[in-house]
Amino acid sequence: MTMSEASKSVLQEKEVKLEKSDGPSDSSFSDVVGVMEDDPKLDRTIRWKRDLVIVPVMGVLYMVLFLDRTNIANARALGIGKPDGLEGALHMPSDGYNKALWIFYIPFVLAEVPANLILNMNKIRPGIWLGGQMFLLGILGMCQGLTSSYGGLLAVRFLLGVFEASLPAGATYMISMYYTRREAAVRFAWFFNFALAGPLFSGLLAYAIQNINGAGGYQGWRWIFIIEGLVTVFISVFVIWLCPNIPHHAQSWFLTAQERDRLVYQLEVSRGAESKGSAVDNVPIWRVLTDWRIHLLTMCFFCCDVTASSIASFSPTILTELGWVATIAQLMTMPVWAAGIVSTFIITWLATRVNLRTPFLLFSICLQLVGWCIMVTYPRAAGVRYLALFFMAAGTFPQMSILMGWLSANLRGRKYLAVGMAWMVGFGNCANFISSNVFITTESPRYPTGFHTGLAFTILGFVLTSTVCLLLFLSNKRRERIRARITDAEREKYDELYFKFVY
Repeated sequence: MTMSEASKSVLQEKEVKLEKSDGPSDSSFSDVVGVMEDDPKLDRTIRWKRDLVIVPVMGVLYMVLFLDRTNIANARALGIGKPDGLEGALHMPSDGYNKALWIFYIPFVLAEVPANLILNMNKIRPGIWLGGQMFLLGILGMCQGLTSSYGGLLAVRFLLGVFEASLPAGATYMISMYYTRREAAVRFAWFFNFALAGPLFSGLLAYAIQNINGAGGYQGWRWIFIIEGLVTVFISVFVIWLCPNIPHHAQSWFLTAQERDRLVYQLEVSRGAESKGSAVDNVPIWRVLTDWRIHLLTMCFFCCDVTASSIASFSPTILTELGWVATIAQLMTMPVWAAGIVSTFIITWLATRVNLRTPFLLFSICLQLVGWCIMVTYPRAAGVRYLALFFMAAGTFPQMSILMGWLSANLRGRKYLAVGMAWMVGFGNCANFISSNVFITTESPRYPTGFHTGLAFTILGFVLTSTVCLLLFLSNKRRERIRARITDAEREKYDELYFKFVY
């Protein structure tokens, strides 16, 4: 959409609001025209407000969710092989830990898209929707530490999947709604780095909790669940309070009327008209659900998430088997997550700076490949295998933020964003079904099935990323040919639905 087209769209929308006098803003028509004029100071203010509210609130939400999701790995490592450890105390079967991992993802995956469509209806305030479910998630997180049976753990983890389903998808949807196509990638990097900070601090917390093992009659692994669940409940209160509404209805404490109108205008310049009744709003849901961009980019996300979920679920166990005692193994996971955080910042910033995605994704996949190749060859030196985890983290996590921003940049309309972001987070997380079943306990410490599977999906990710880039390039060429054959009036209507893709 061009600047003139966006101006026309915003003017028409504001004219209707002024006539009906039921819009969120009381500004005059001259104020509406004013938000379309360049004002660097106003733009900086809006950007800082978004960066100081949207990214931290959504990021902390995702950090706590990621911490709650992965703390079972730390709980297991804390008492691995001991009769009072997680597996021993709950009398788990040999594949019990794997089942406890994947049962969480059944409701998690199935509920992602419906949950985001409910959020997109704007019937429930985002703060209530996200914060309320986060509160319930914290309660259930504590229940993991209080259960006395393996069946109870499975039941609680299934319910965790139910209530967590809408949270990461909703958080990514909110970021997509508040940032332009070019701004989104760096904000997704911040978002994912908040998530990486969760297991980073989880390792530190697990190390500290060893000192209260036995307190109140509970083993140390139980205290991991109880304390982290309490943290989730505490933070949920702030999410309910601080989470803004969608941009068109942003609260006055967050954005003034002028700032809100200016932001809506900037978003329409970047993404096109997304308001009720626009061309993209009238796209049938079946067309959104079958869009190839959503499914191919989600498959790319799936491939890199096989590695991410492997690191999250099994790195403490692998490090224990490298020779470190359980408590030290918890601390040794922290540098691995830190490497992922630093790499994500650097690679995503460079990708945004030059406005390219594919070259940086392929470079990240190559780093990932190095890590898996080391694991497959299984060198005798434990330090080399530990180094492989750094390559895997440094290559995997930048992909997740770039892919999320790439999909967001190539979708237009709230319906597309709601479905697309939920599908990528939801189906992409199906990778956890793979990682939770290929690291077979009886194959330790070499884990040939797990390591070869990770390597295969990494290679597939390289192929899929290259394919998506080629298809987007060809789609742009086709669009240019069509636009060259039609009139200016037809071109304006055509551009409402068909815009230039980025790669």
